[in-house]
Amino acid sequence: MRRSQMLLPTLREDPKDAEIASHILMMRAGIIRKLDAGLYTFLPLGHRVLLKVINIIREEMNRAGAQELLPPILIPASLWRESGRYDIMGKEMMRLQDRHENDMVLGPTHEEVFTHIVRENVQSYRDLPLNLYQINTKFRDEIRPRYGVMRCREFIMKDAYSFDIDEAGLEKNYQAMREAYRRIFARCGLEVVPVQADTGNMGGSNSEEFMVPSSVGEETIIHCRSCGYVANVERAESKREFSSSSKSMLPLEEIATPNVRTIEELVAFLKVSVDRFIKSLVYKTDKGFVLVLIRGDFMVNETKLKHVLECVELEQASEEEVLQITGAPIGFVSPVNLKQKIKIVADESIPFMRNAISGANKKDYHLKNINPERDFVWDVVADIHEVVEGEKCPTCGEVLRSYKGIEVGHIFKLGYKYTEAMNVRVLDKNGQSITPIMGCYGIGVGRTIASVIEQNHDENGIIWPMSIAPFHGIIVPVNMSDSRTVEAAEKLYQQLSRRFEILLDDRDERPGVKFKDADLIGIPIRITIGKSFAEEQKVELKLRRLEEKHLVPLEEVEKVFEEWYEKEMAPYLL
Repeated sequence: MRRSQMLLPTLREDPKDAEIASHILMMRAGIIRKLDAGLYTFLPLGHRVLLKVINIIREEMNRAGAQELLPPILIPASLWRESGRYDIMGKEMMRLQDRHENDMVLGPTHEEVFTHIVRENVQSYRDLPLNLYQINTKFRDEIRPRYGVMRCREFIMKDAYSFDIDEAGLEKNYQAMREAYRRIFARCGLEVVPVQADTGNMGGSNSEEFMVPSSVGEETIIHCRSCGYVANVERAESKREFSSSSKSMLPLEEIATPNVRTIEELVAFLKVSVDRFIKSLVYKTDKGFVLVLIRGDFMVNETKLKHVLECVELEQASEEEVLQITGAPIGFVSPVNLKQKIKIVADESIPFMRNAISGANKKDYHLKNINPERDFVWDVVADIHEVVEGEKCPTCGEVLRSYKGIEVGHIFKLGYKYTEAMNVRVLDKNGQSITPIMGCYGIGVGRTIASVIEQNHDENGIIWPMSIAPFHGIIVPVNMSDSRTVEAAEKLYQQLSRRFEILLDDRDERPGVKFKDADLIGIPIRITIGKSFAEEQKVELKLRRLEEKHLVPLEEVEKVFEEWYEKEMAPYLL
């Protein structure tokens, strides 16, 4: 490709609305352009990378025995109502009506569609196992699109769905996908960590996320260096040991705490340790209000809480709602003497507390010497706390650590959630009607590209792995007014283009501009035809990821380029 003919609008300055390296560099390198919040166009350079990542995904999915198809993006809402997820997805789902006033959905995911395909086309165990996949556009009306293609409203995803006659078959497909994912990300040049994860509204019994360790990641990963335990904070557990106190129960005492409502303020005001407090939080769910109790030094894990309550929607109640239910403003709520009856969920830490402190359900007052069971009772006790660094590993008891990560892939054991809801039946070997069991496996394509850039860049720009680089090499003729330089550049371009993907920077620009652009867009091998060619008939070869430069006679460039290409590509040929 000739640079003069390519739509490649590079930027000298960082875009104002870009916050992280991948977003900044994808904009500056002319890979993407923003159309609206969460909506991006992949320009020609970016599209080349996109196709390479898609090709790697496709090769590994096919290698694992999956079959590609292409279903519609526009889905009848009736399928989502069959599965029960039409309301569960909430405002994130893009909904519309056709001209006949039929409810339709722009697919955020395709469990229902693939389940329908199997229901209509599979009748016997002989047709199973099946693993079907697509690489297609998805739509999710994110409340806060951010970080470029990391979190979009429209994005490209590979999603696959396996169907088996039993759990043994599901386990086999699940492990095949687990291995395929490791290969996909390794071939893209990504270091990933599989972590235990929450299944969310996808449902199912088990799931793993493939995380890219990154300081800009939106996910928190909890891990143990000793035994290897690793989990998303939404799913993470820790070893907590509570024992009953031998202290005598003291009588309840009301104390004035004017304008003191947060745990931090109370600790300072009352001069007691944070673990003496009971945090009392009112939540609003689709099933009603609930009072949540947790020890003062812990945080509520809302994902765990949703599972305990078996609810779809969960948010903290407003000031007005809290006042109506408890008779007190936020910060002064207590499980003692509630104004209205409300369901109470207590963390596992609560039953062991003695002479605790919480609100008095009265503005500017708290109660001390609160004792569970004597002064209040609960409806449910469960582990609803959020694990933090420093707690003990649930497996080996060693100290847990944490780091941030970017989710690039997610695999689920869905079980029978969709096949039962949508009445999918096949005949087994004995002629009995059975329900197939499902798995689900997703990869965010754009997010994978952004994550590669997060792990592979420097102050000058992107450093593409050879496997997904938009071009293998770039030829930079320094002086376009010198006929011998231009002739040599053209000769090399024709030679190398027979086997490799080459970008020829044939612009009549200053050398510094060309070098800066070459580094910015991150092409792995740069060939410079400049002063050394004029003096010695040698050209300069340089790897983007290294500082050293090599002078090579013009007639040997193709051989050296081939050697470098094979060496740079070798780590990704799994």
